[in-house]
Amino acid sequence: MLVQQILKSKGDDGVVTVPPGTSVSKAAELLSSRRIGAVIVSPDGKRVSGILSERDIVRELGKRGVPCLSDTVDSLMTAKIVSCTRNESTDEVLGRMTEGRFRHMPVMEGDQMVGLISIGDVVKARLMELSAEKEALEGMIKGF
Repeated sequence: MLVQQILKSKGDDGVVTVPPGTSVSKAAELLSSRRIGAVIVSPDGKRVSGILSERDIVRELGKRGVPCLSDTVDSLMTAKIVSCTRNESTDEVLGRMTEGRFRHMPVMEGDQMVGLISIGDVVKARLMELSAEKEALEGMIKGF
């Protein structure tokens, strides 16, 4: 399965972004209200400056406590982004996410973000593939 198929199955809610300079507390409120694990830091909703996840916030809270909530997302975000394209396979993407120990990956077309996938999206797609393969093999064995 390709990343493009994952994006199509997700619908078109769009990627949740925040502009640089947004407070960490505002980003945390957004994560909570939208029930998501990360936001993309972007000046225009298309170019990616960084990504801020729940884990980033929790780690900093553990180090410094509540004062970190008044920092800006720029100071906590991961700026070195690993991305993928629409034409990559779920196996490729899952391997990079597992190796890099991160859960969210922007989907890029050139320097423009066209989507965001999570490890949950990729695992769900892979499970659907495995289920289809299993059914096809059972059909072959049973003569359907």
